[in-house]
Amino acid sequence: MMSEDITTPDTTGETGPDTTASSQATVTQPAAQRSANLLRSGVGRNLGLVVALVVLCIVGVITAGDTFATGANVLTILRLAAVIGVVSVGMTFVITGGGIDLSVGAMVALASVWATTLATQQLAADYHWILMVSTALAVGAACGLVNGLLIAYGKIVPFIATLAMLAAARGLAEIISDRKTQIITVNSFVDFFGGSLIGVPVLVWIFLLVAAAGWVVLNRTTFGRRTFAVGGNAEAARLAGIKVQRHTVALYVVAGLCCGIAAVMLMARTTTGSSTHGQLYELDAIAAVVIGGTLLSGGRGTIVGTVIGVLIFTTLNNVFTLNNLSISAQSVAKGAIIVVAVLLQQRLAARTTSS
Repeated sequence: MMSEDITTPDTTGETGPDTTASSQATVTQPAAQRSANLLRSGVGRNLGLVVALVVLCIVGVITAGDTFATGANVLTILRLAAVIGVVSVGMTFVITGGGIDLSVGAMVALASVWATTLATQQLAADYHWILMVSTALAVGAACGLVNGLLIAYGKIVPFIATLAMLAAARGLAEIISDRKTQIITVNSFVDFFGGSLIGVPVLVWIFLLVAAAGWVVLNRTTFGRRTFAVGGNAEAARLAGIKVQRHTVALYVVAGLCCGIAAVMLMARTTTGSSTHGQLYELDAIAAVVIGGTLLSGGRGTIVGTVIGVLIFTTLNNVFTLNNLSISAQSVAKGAIIVVAVLLQQRLAARTTSS
């Protein structure tokens, strides 16, 4: 009776239909799994962003024709993307570390105003324009330091602390400038930052250097690994020996430095310092970071994705402008893109957790 329950193997060398189906399933399943893993990976997300950027460029060529597909227009897009791109690199560090910074635009304005006061420009004219750059960087770093101290040691929620800095920095910029636009009279400063290197604007080179440095720091240094750890689980990072409070302060100082660099770039592009500089930069930077694939909850960030996200929004604005579409329509399109990006992030996160 027991021998009837034993299944003897097929020794004829033939493969039945069931065996073939199971073999195909065995082969197909890993391939499908590999495809899913690729889509969830950073490479897959960046590839999707590149495709979106290419599609947007195709739309620009179709709708705006030769006006869009010119070297001059490409340089215009890159020049416009450079300033907000540098701010977005700093924002990437903050959000990856589990924070948020709503004061970046106001910090850009304050740095530009402080670096273009009559006293600062007089010193720069007597000695060197590097004094203007140093002033802007120092102001940005100081504002970031205040943000970091309030959040890390004052235990104030990042949203509230940076919102307070937004109001204070913008107000201080208005007081210093007396709500007037300050014209830059140091010609050497304008000539250097407003020039080009091998046909590419210096501002674009600065953006590329900041993005490259940001990528190296975030992906190839201990500071970057600690940033991911703090953003993923601050308590676990503390138990692992990371000084979370000190690292949080450092992240906001990095964001402040990026705002100082952006202020210098904006001063060179407009030849002015003004309390109105940087309006809504915080929203544009957060949007670019989110579109790029950085999680708003922290723990995952990508500089490459942020750069592509900045280019997508800048190209979108350029296409809308060339087609004489209103700023309101641009805002609606931006809002829709942000919502779609966040929904996709949530779905990918849910799939990753379930798998």
